[in-house]
Amino acid sequence: QVRLVESGGGSVQAGGSLRLSCAASGYTYSSICMGWFRQAPGKEREGVAAIYTGGGITYYADSVKGRFTISRDNAKNTLYLQMNSLKPEDTAMYYCAADLTYGGSWYTARDFGYWGQGTQVTVSS
Repeated sequence: QVRLVESGGGSVQAGGSLRLSCAASGYTYSSICMGWFRQAPGKEREGVAAIYTGGGITYYADSVKGRFTISRDNAKNTLYLQMNSLKPEDTAMYYCAADLTYGGSWYTARDFGYWGQGTQVTVSS
C-alpha cells in the first residue's frame, strides 16, 4: 500500500521559512518524479515544484522560483520542500504527489497517481 505523509506545515509571518517533508512508503520511491502541489480555498490545485531522478532535475512554478527548493533523500524515502521568504499568497494546503504518469506534466495534478493528506501552511502579513 502506497502511503505519503506530509509534515512541517504551520503558521509563520511573512518573510519567514518552513520546511515541508513527505515520507513515502510502499512505493518505488526512487522512480521517476515526485512533486509538491498546493491548493488555496476556492482555487484549483497548482503545481509548486517537482524533482526527477536521473540527475535530480527540478522544476518550479514562477511564483516560487528563487524562494522554494525541492529536494529528496532516497536513503530516507523522503521528499522535502524548503520554503523561504514566505508571502501571504503562499497560504494553502500543501500536498505531496508521486507516480507521475508517463508523458504527464509535473504541474498537472491529474497526472500523478498518489497523494498525501496535505499539510497546512499559513503566512500572515
